[in-house]
Amino acid sequence: MGRSDSIDRRRVLAGAAGTVLAVALRPAAAAQPRSETTESAIRRFAGDNPIRPGRVSLDLPPLVENGNTVPLAISVESPMTAEDHVRRIGVFNEKNPQPNVVTVHLRPGAGRAQVATRIRLADTQRITAIAEMSDGTYWSASADAIVTLAACLEG
Repeated sequence: MGRSDSIDRRRVLAGAAGTVLAVALRPAAAAQPRSETTESAIRRFAGDNPIRPGRVSLDLPPLVENGNTVPLAISVESPMTAEDHVRRIGVFNEKNPQPNVVTVHLRPGAGRAQVATRIRLADTQRITAIAEMSDGTYWSASADAIVTLAACLEG
């Protein structure tokens, strides 16, 4: 392998590093457009049923340094019996490319109506959790998160 081979390899690596940097620094305006509105995603989840505030607790940090991994915990007041339990919990956002972050299905055997996960947030926004109960009622809670380093920039 001669000197010219190593120079060519260096040029290729330098070019690849520049391309990666250019992609990483792409402005937020290049983010993928939303597939549907938050309201339509919520209506797809709950139909025309009224959604009442209460019974749902949403734990989300108010200030998020990195939107790529945001801790989220949801609990719903429910005895989780066969007669009275949470059927599912939907989590919705205002600005990510997909408005429905996650839907969790529960059964009475779960024991507690609690879930915890990490989500990605594209920008500062409001997160809403909605619980569907076994009696057909819907309950909700919302929280705002200020995101300093956005995630979900695709496109």
